[in-house]
Amino acid sequence: MSRRRPASSSPRPSTPRTAADGGGHPLSRRHDLGQNDLVDARTIRAVVDAAAATRGPIVELAAGTGRLTAPLAGLGRSLTAIELDPRRADALRSRLPAAVRVVQGDLLTAALPRAPHVVVGNLPFHLTTAALRRLLAAEHWTSAVLIMQWEAARRRAGIGGGSQLTAQWSPWFAFRVDRRIPSTAFRPRPAVDAALLLIDRRRAPIVPSADRVAYQRWVGAVFSVPGAAALALARVDGTGRRAARERCRRAGIDAERAVSRITAEQWGLLWARRPR
Repeated sequence: MSRRRPASSSPRPSTPRTAADGGGHPLSRRHDLGQNDLVDARTIRAVVDAAAATRGPIVELAAGTGRLTAPLAGLGRSLTAIELDPRRADALRSRLPAAVRVVQGDLLTAALPRAPHVVVGNLPFHLTTAALRRLLAAEHWTSAVLIMQWEAARRRAGIGGGSQLTAQWSPWFAFRVDRRIPSTAFRPRPAVDAALLLIDRRRAPIVPSADRVAYQRWVGAVFSVPGAAALALARVDGTGRRAARERCRRAGIDAERAVSRITAEQWGLLWARRPR
């Protein structure tokens, strides 16, 4: 990974490492760039297997030292690796097959293909939300295989309740946590666990794409009202509590629960049945 980490999220101190565990790589100790390299072979295999289950060219974000890039290249598909650190980018070019395109660039701004493709990445933890917002607003990619902070992945997948960001994008994307990844799978070791999050673009959106801006604005307004779902809907849509509870009932929603518990399909029903 290759973005600067704020002081508040510095990784735990790590013990000296040998070539066997990644310490021998000349570019593996760039703490100042927030780099937490994935070193666990089982997790690397899981990421590559998840990518292998998709179709199309692959774009890897934050390629780092290439621990994912090299096995991804073994899939025999078109592969572009994006890496911010110019030294690491040069090292990747020297070690990877010539067919792998290495781009020195920022994962938040680097151009993505204007054709169907798959995104893979071990995201810098402090850039998780920014990277997700950038990807979700981007067109053309069909699936994403992403390593990120466990808490962020849990919220994206709606485990224990979804976030506003998830609710705003779930009509167009399906989110699923494949596995939890212990912090010991990285060097240097971060302070929190990670997760492997799989995202698939829905072939048939739950909400029409033409409604996206208005829908996302409406969801944001609903989330801004504290309390139960019926209360939030009544205030945002300008209806009485009784009418809001009836809308919840028809959508299969507990009117007294928090809006974070509403599923993608239920959000779609609420939007479709909103007062006009």
